Amino acid sequence: MSMLTPRQHEIVALADDLAARFAARAPQHDAAGSFPHENYADLRESGYLRLVVPAEYGGQGAGLFEMALAQEHLARGDGSTAMAVDMTVHLIGRLAEARSWPDPIFAQVCREIAGEGALINAAASEPELGSPSRGGMPATRATPQGDGWRVSGHKQFVSMAPALRFFVVSVALPPGPGMPEGGTGNAIIRAGSPGLRLEETWGDALSLRASGSNDLWLEDVPVPDAWLVDRRPAGVAPAQKTAVMNAWFALTMAATYLGVGQAACDAAGAYARERAPTALGRPIASLSQIQRRVGEMQVQLSAARALLHETARSWDAAPEGREALSPMIAAAKYLCTNAAVSASDQALRVAGGFGLTRQLPLERYFRDARAGLTHPPGDDAALELVGRAAMGM
Repeated sequence: MSMLTPRQHEIVALADDLAARFAARAPQHDAAGSFPHENYADLRESGYLRLVVPAEYGGQGAGLFEMALAQEHLARGDGSTAMAVDMTVHLIGRLAEARSWPDPIFAQVCREIAGEGALINAAASEPELGSPSRGGMPATRATPQGDGWRVSGHKQFVSMAPALRFFVVSVALPPGPGMPEGGTGNAIIRAGSPGLRLEETWGDALSLRASGSNDLWLEDVPVPDAWLVDRRPAGVAPAQKTAVMNAWFALTMAATYLGVGQAACDAAGAYARERAPTALGRPIASLSQIQRRVGEMQVQLSAARALLHETARSWDAAPEGREALSPMIAAAKYLCTNAAVSASDQALRVAGGFGLTRQLPLERYFRDARAGLTHPPGDDAALELVGRAAMGM
């Protein structure tokens, strides 16, 4: 923390203040599987959502390192909210660098985020397709009609769904000029559009129960032509390079789960300092085996954080070298999520039976940390990428 600039210290302080508020609400929302609308009101009113928006649209133009810092500290309060809002963070952060959307569309979205606290997320996963990260054509389809499109389909795992203003829906496009075999695109759809319906499906999930990661149903939803972006023919790779597409998602998400892991470590340490069984006559924090467990947690988290910060700083400092950072990006995501999984497991071992109850937040951290393993790149893909780089392949 001592190497941070005054601006970065302010960002961390903002995230810490929000995290403290979220932490007080997290047990209730997790138990009920309810959506914490109060948290999103706080995010709007505090200016957190403006951090990542480019300055020309009313934001603060935060870079990848600054948002990784913010997301880790935010997640120490509530992993569900931090993971969900990261969907807006990484999407706007990536687009601010790539500028792959038409300027008027991107400007309008950004101004609504900065001025009104609007939230945006991609809706890409489908029952048959699964995660789009490994390829495949969406079953959701856009059909031309008049001077626009009609979109129909079913999307899953749409985090923050109850609070979203914009859904970025991946669609299959029919054959047409320049796309003889059809193609794909993203339809930007406003909440409340006719034919758009949300279905609550997430509240009893294993992890992140308060994230509102619900299902989205679309039936002939009208979309203006200008709001169907990222069009490309079937079989054509995105114009953006792999590192550019993955860095913002992988590193801010890695930071989010790192925050969950650090919260587990901190909570286990606090419990150990306070727990003094009568048979022992002193806090269990004085026992060498407890010290070793907490030490193992902190070493893993600190090592993961070091690589995360180095990678994010390098991304911001040297745009010309970003493609070469792909192995580091994959390694940072792997280390952060697995450090969180390990720390949340060790925290339960420190607390024993009390850790299994809702008297402590440890069982929630244990469940929430595991969601990090499902975000791309998965462990197998990350290790393969690092391995190929190590062998010069």
